[in-house]
Amino acid sequence: MSANAPAAAPVVAATPVAAPTPAPSAHRRALITWLAVYPVITLVLGLLGPRIATLPLLLRTLILTGIVVPVAAYVLVPALTKAHARLSTRERHP
Repeated sequence: MSANAPAAAPVVAATPVAAPTPAPSAHRRALITWLAVYPVITLVLGLLGPRIATLPLLLRTLILTGIVVPVAAYVLVPALTKAHARLSTRERHP
């Protein structure tokens, strides 16, 4: 074999790729968002409501949304979306 011969490409076994789960409909996304936001708002208001009741409305809203939006956007909505995808896959493939 010559020193200038090109190296053989490594052999890679093809693995089957599952079809991506379609995105939920707008109605289901709205439901998922509501299921994430409502309990967090209720919890935050229950815990902080009396403590922040004397603050101006805009400041109370800023505090509430500063807690609710990150929790919903980064934790709950992704978790609920994954759960929805698993349930949808289970429904299509019994």
